[in-house]
Amino acid sequence: MKFQKALIEKKDRSLDFKERIKSSSLNKVWEKIGVFPHHGINTPLFSLHSKNSCGIGEFLDLQLLIDFCHLTHLDIIQLLPLNDSGSETSPYNALSSKALNPIYLSLHALPYCKSDEALIYHLKGFKKYTHLQRVPYNAILSAKMEFLSLYYHRYFQIYEKSPPYLKFLKENQWVYDYGLFKALKEEYCHKKWSLWKKRDQKPSLRLKKELIRKKRDRVDFFIFLQFLAFSQFDEVKTYAEKKGVFIKGDIPILVSPESVDVWAGRNDFNLNYTAGAPKDTMCPQGQNWGFPIYNWSAIEFSDYRFWKERLRIASRLYDLYRVDHIIGLFSIFAIPKDAPVDKGAYQPLDLHLSLIQGSSILKKLISFSPMLPIGEDLGLVREGIKESMAQEAIAGTKIPRWEKKGDQFIDKHFYPPISLTTVSTHDSETLTQWWNNSPNEAKLFAESLGLIYNPHLSFSLRFEILKHSHRSASLFHINLLSEYLALFEELVSALPDEERINRPGFILPSNWCYKTRPSLETLLDHTDLKNTLKKMVA
Repeated sequence: MKFQKALIEKKDRSLDFKERIKSSSLNKVWEKIGVFPHHGINTPLFSLHSKNSCGIGEFLDLQLLIDFCHLTHLDIIQLLPLNDSGSETSPYNALSSKALNPIYLSLHALPYCKSDEALIYHLKGFKKYTHLQRVPYNAILSAKMEFLSLYYHRYFQIYEKSPPYLKFLKENQWVYDYGLFKALKEEYCHKKWSLWKKRDQKPSLRLKKELIRKKRDRVDFFIFLQFLAFSQFDEVKTYAEKKGVFIKGDIPILVSPESVDVWAGRNDFNLNYTAGAPKDTMCPQGQNWGFPIYNWSAIEFSDYRFWKERLRIASRLYDLYRVDHIIGLFSIFAIPKDAPVDKGAYQPLDLHLSLIQGSSILKKLISFSPMLPIGEDLGLVREGIKESMAQEAIAGTKIPRWEKKGDQFIDKHFYPPISLTTVSTHDSETLTQWWNNSPNEAKLFAESLGLIYNPHLSFSLRFEILKHSHRSASLFHINLLSEYLALFEELVSALPDEERINRPGFILPSNWCYKTRPSLETLLDHTDLKNTLKKMVA
């Protein structure tokens, strides 16, 4: 009777969520993606490598990952942010919310490279980075910028008047502010813009034009790199469409105070506060991310110009996007500048006002692009936010080992269909770390899935846990690539801590330099992994 009742409830909820999608403003976007179960891989691009890459994942490496997904019946690749973060290793601390990071350019595939002896010689210099177990981000960035500077001086004149380049400039006016900002940043030895000369901290439109004219060569260089980066990603997007694989991006709601967005659009931000998070079980000391909060009244007055442009550009790259910290659209934990975390408070503090604000912003963002948003709504979530997201047919995120009601794990069959299930995130412990560090919790979790607990997370146990994540009631099932690789000991490090991507709240040399042990070619040749994944998602 209990099982029969569960099936009836599941059928009722199925009808309910389909009607909700149909009546939502995201209906057409859902139709494009498909209202049925999707399965995929999540990875930072920097973690990948191939025989042609330069020690870090590159745009065209994604074509090999697309092939892998196609062969294993996965239809989504989720990426961490790809924006230009300069020398900052965290992809969530970008210098631009629009520009792509030139470190991801596939140098070997640039036109004229294969016949230019000087460039071929420079490419050989990257060999020393390819076999390292971690990503030496800044060493590779420096070497790539040297290579790209040489490439620019040899070939830019060929591109400069070409129809594709002129079309790119016409459709992307934001690159002029970006190019000037990068040129000034370089001139000031990468100091904070608040330490620049007063006139350069907030230049008038007239001064910007004058500066662009005076620094034309460097401005053109940085703009040119964006043209190359977007051109390569266009190739990736076209290839993914042919293979039936969707690309899911990651759009953090916050931007760095050192970004061109803040420098050129001061009115959109409130620099008197920084965003963060109150104390919780993951970070008992709380978090101060150092990012300014938005001035939503100014953004509304400009008819959301910043967000419109940001999402327009992202929709050229992605089919879906993760809204990082979506709960911050409703109310942000704002900390007065230079104050401790415990002096922070939610803005708006009133729950009713926060729900009105968040719902209004979500409706606007939905209208700006043809991408499907999926919310990262983890951590401390204020009352009513999940319901507001559901009303707009926006999926939230479910991590089975965190989904509890009291002391009981919630049955995966009762997750809302408009959701995404994943066993871990780039900010959390890996499944192995959690299994080793929390044996009592792991035992209860195994029992909740009907599995026999073992202190060692064996192949069969790991397979069953991952399979359960792909059998939840959620429409989306996406796990970190490293969680699938861990099925086979030879594909991961013998040290579990080496497989973690980031530990939030801590500045550590181990953050943001994770590199997969196998190359993409090795993955494509690994018959056991491919067959296991096909069996898992069947």
